[in-house]
Amino acid sequence: MNRNGAMMKLVLIGIVIISVVLIGGVSFLYQNEVSKNNKLQAQVDELTAREKITEGKLDTASKKVSELTLKLQETKDRIASITEELDKEKSAHQAVAKELDQVKSDMEQQKAGRQDVENKLAQAENDGRQLKEQLKTITQQKADLEIKIKNMESSANGVELGKVVVNSEATAIPNAKVATTDKKVTAPAKVAAPSQVKPLEGKVTVVNKEYNFAVINLGQKDGINIGDQFSVSRDGKIIGDLKVEKVHESMSAAGFAAELKDLIKENDSVVQKAK
Repeated sequence: MNRNGAMMKLVLIGIVIISVVLIGGVSFLYQNEVSKNNKLQAQVDELTAREKITEGKLDTASKKVSELTLKLQETKDRIASITEELDKEKSAHQAVAKELDQVKSDMEQQKAGRQDVENKLAQAENDGRQLKEQLKTITQQKADLEIKIKNMESSANGVELGKVVVNSEATAIPNAKVATTDKKVTAPAKVAAPSQVKPLEGKVTVVNKEYNFAVINLGQKDGINIGDQFSVSRDGKIIGDLKVEKVHESMSAAGFAAELKDLIKENDSVVQKAK
């Protein structure tokens, strides 16, 4: 009996020890879990705070993104506007360049036309100098002929002439009678008949279709006067008439009717019409 009681006490003591150990272990585990929970809660709070900070940063970043997006759109609009203006400027520049090319081409044509006119005027002046030389030669021949006529008149002084018959072969002077001298003077057997005046002939050197006038290679030295009229012909066919409006030394400007501007050409022949 006592032995059984001792055994019960030992069992109870064992149970108490085991209970104490278990309670200590559970308490330790509980404290350990509480510590872990506190740590986890602290981490959660820290993460929550960080999350709030991150959300604030995200809001700020979103606002900046919105602002940058707006600025980007404005920049795109400005780029589009500048591009459009550049396209307009480019088109205007191309138009101006085209006009400049056209003006340059016109100037080249005008320069070529002016050079052609200058060449023709120089040729006309050269022709004028040649005609002047010819006129000088003719004038000298005329002077020589006048001297010869005076000598003939001097040699025939004191001779009374009878009837003079002029034909194509010769001029007969019959019945010559000495009036104041006994010296016999022989009159010329032939006297040249006066030649018919030949109308002036020339050429058209320049034709101005814009103002309806032409330049001919006849001028003051040829006896041309303002108002003189000329017939224009080509290959023997009459084209029309010119009327002198301005006279220079070796050339003249003559106007013509508007309907003749496409008919009269350079190098056409001109013949002075009788006044």
